[in-house]
Amino acid sequence: MTKQQSGAEQTALRRQGSNDLLGANSEIGRKLKQYYDELLSDEVPERFSQLLAQLEQAEPLQKKG
Repeated sequence: MTKQQSGAEQTALRRQGSNDLLGANSEIGRKLKQYYDELLSDEVPERFSQLLAQLEQAEPLQKKG
């Protein structure tokens, strides 16, 4: 006789199976997402903020000229 699995166990097995299809790629994807999320949470350096502000001010002048 085989042991019956609960719904949660079956769901966990399906998830593991889908991860196995990607193998190392799923781990690479997780790491890339983690790295991207960390980059998004970093503050923009003050110098870059100043440069962006200068560019925004210069854009209307270029459109007029």
